[in-house]
Amino acid sequence: MARVYSVQSMKTIILIPLLSAICIAASAFGQDPVKKSPQFYKVLLENEKVRVLEFRLEPGEKEPQHSHPAGVVYVLNGATLKFSYPDGRTEERTAATGDTIWREPVTHAVENIGKTQAHVIVIDLKKSAPPSPGSGASGK
Repeated sequence: MARVYSVQSMKTIILIPLLSAICIAASAFGQDPVKKSPQFYKVLLENEKVRVLEFRLEPGEKEPQHSHPAGVVYVLNGATLKFSYPDGRTEERTAATGDTIWREPVTHAVENIGKTQAHVIVIDLKKSAPPSPGSGASGK
């Protein structure tokens, strides 16, 4: 026997999975690493344009999934790290002391699989408002 759904119940059937997917995506991308793992991060500077973090991860330590906006990573002490992404993909990377790395926005978990402490400076860029008139910014 065929089921009969009202327009209201059809909206509910469609809306619930859609809202669930949106909530999962929003929560995955909005995971602040400092709040998720304060033992690994120290905020060095934060304002409306940038947040500068010091990050340390000892060999064998794992950092849970978190998100970063676009930014720069400067390696103070090289290490070999395993990155795990929400889609199940993983990759291993070795960064050498002195490397400077551009990073697009990312959600990942990190594990130090090497023999040395990972020690980096993370510069997370924030979206900033356009300069207001008289703020000293030049339009040239």
